[in-house]
Amino acid sequence: MTVAEFTRFIATVEKDRRLTVWHLSLLTAVLFLALKQGRAEAVKVSRSQIMRLAHIATLPTYHKYFKSLQQLGYIVYRPSYHPGVRSELDIKKQPCR
Repeated sequence: MTVAEFTRFIATVEKDRRLTVWHLSLLTAVLFLALKQGRAEAVKVSRSQIMRLAHIATLPTYHKYFKSLQQLGYIVYRPSYHPGVRSELDIKKQPCR
């Protein structure tokens, strides 16, 4: 994700009134991981890692808002059911409206 794409993404998030502080916290954690890994697609994630970075302590809160981000089109999540392989997600450059 280039700086210009990142800036456009943040501008889109800023205008979206459907998003709450929990959505923004999760998006911030996901964006941090994406920047750290140097990519916006196939970002390797784990639930515990995202929860820690987002300062979310309960599973119901995490699942509710993570699923909501998927439904709103901000992320595409591909779970891995193998304990040794991390799940992946893509950050959508143009979320659904």
